[in-house]
Amino acid sequence: MKRLDEGVRLRVEDEDDLWTLAQICGQGSRVGMLSHRRDSTTGTQPEGRAKSAERKPMWILLDVQEASFQTFTDNLRVHGVINEARIDIGSHHTHIIGPGDEVEVTRDGGLSRTDKALLDEAFAAGVRANCGLTVVESDEVMIFEVSRHGIRDVSQFNMRGGGKKANDSTAVRRDFFEKVARETRLVFDGSVPLIICGPGLARERFERDLLESGYEGKILNVATSIGGRSAANEVLTDGLADDILGSIALIKQVRGIEEGLKRVATEGAVAYGLSAITEASGQGAIETLIIDASKLRSIGCDSAKWDSIANEVMGSGGEVVQASIDHDAGQQLLGLGGAIALLRWKVQ
Repeated sequence: MKRLDEGVRLRVEDEDDLWTLAQICGQGSRVGMLSHRRDSTTGTQPEGRAKSAERKPMWILLDVQEASFQTFTDNLRVHGVINEARIDIGSHHTHIIGPGDEVEVTRDGGLSRTDKALLDEAFAAGVRANCGLTVVESDEVMIFEVSRHGIRDVSQFNMRGGGKKANDSTAVRRDFFEKVARETRLVFDGSVPLIICGPGLARERFERDLLESGYEGKILNVATSIGGRSAANEVLTDGLADDILGSIALIKQVRGIEEGLKRVATEGAVAYGLSAITEASGQGAIETLIIDASKLRSIGCDSAKWDSIANEVMGSGGEVVQASIDHDAGQQLLGLGGAIALLRWKVQ
């Protein structure tokens, strides 16, 4: 909404924005918003606040101590000490931030370059990109929700007795898919697109059942070479659903990490670990740095080192991808120490 001398004033549009806000609202920042506070002068107890004390709306600015957020939830909790308010300066308070709220985030000296880059990415992303994703096999259906920064397990259905056995009746399988189709329609009411994938023809049958159940949203049906959770990762990595997903942040994260892992396996132009990445950065060799976003903002000397590396990469014309860990590729990134660098050339 407005650029400030030391930060930004913004309006949260959806749950995806909360992930971005959670990254920049770490310790050392100040967060202000219209909130509510009990006024002890209206209570009946001379010491402290009575529960009957009136809660008054007021602008409260916090010196942040901690921000707590889980992907796919609709609120961000920012806890800290009141720096500015009509009452209770110096007391603890928690802002509960959700879609529609207006918030000011500032830091002494202004937001960091990596914070600004993350915000610019969120501003450019526009409307929320959530969609549903179902992996369909003959005896199993897995349902996921995909956001700009993560994949959430929603449900998993298994046909009683196992559908791959030759003696399974057609009627049992038909009832199974019809039931799961109804459940899927309840989860995704048509307001978001739905990707149906899987290695066989069962996904075609499932799509028909879903349409017959009354689902009216956009559907993309794509074949994968494998089933299970790996099929969902294949959809993201191989671009099978780019018509729906486009170029959301999650796609860039997943493909960057997968490319890095391929280079590790073939001893290609790649670096991981603080020491190796520092050396590559010093030589201007990093083309893309994919890093767990929290590593740039955690407490400790390593955070300052990573922030310095990120600025060095951007200064040399490279790209910094600030990744979430709320998906399988993100967990693989953690296994490599939280960062991997795609290099312009091999560094000996």
